[in-house]
This record gives sequence, C-alpha cells and structure tokens, in this order.
Amino acid sequence: MHDPLILTACKEDFASKDYTILTSRCKGPKYQAKACCSAFKDFACPYAEIISDETTLCAAEMFCYIQLYGRYPLGIFANMCKEGKEGLDCTNVKATSASSRA
Repeated sequence: MHDPLILTACKEDFASKDYTILTSRCKGPKYQAKACCSAFKDFACPYAEIISDETTLCAAEMFCYIQLYGRYPLGIFANMCKEGKEGLDCTNVKATSASSRA
C-alpha cells in the first residue's frame, strides 16, 4: 500500500537554475499579470512534467527558489496566472535549456 503523504525528492536541481527570466520581467510593486505570467510560463513550462508530478517535491522546491530569488508575494503566480483546471497551458511555450523528450 502506497502512503500518499510520502513524497520523493526532486531529481531536478532547482537551486542552480537561472531565475533571471522571471526576476527581470516580473517586477513589483505593481506586478503586471501579463508580464509575470508570461515570464513564469517561460521559466516553468520546460519543467511542466516534473512539477506536475504530485508524488515529488519538485513543485514545492521550484516555488521555494522562485520566492527566494524573486522575493515575490506568496501565491502571486498561483493567484494571478490561471488558465484552466489543468493549470497553465504550455503548448506554445518554447523549451529553453531544459532537456525535452522528442
């Protein structure tokens, strides 16, 4: 029987990622939804598969580092960037330096 409260470590090293794509485009004190959500998608979409895996700590770790490097208000991206019940649509976001499977 699998305990749903036990999460596995994230295999992606979010501590070493470059958060400039976010911090250079999403700036306060008046955070603009269009700029912030676009920047967030550009950063997060290459990792969509791993951060969507609810059996890992990847999403929590990514958001922790976004908060650390960007000093954003808690929940800013979750509250501002909504595109549907499945989350953000990464269909038209180009992959950056993240490895992608073809």
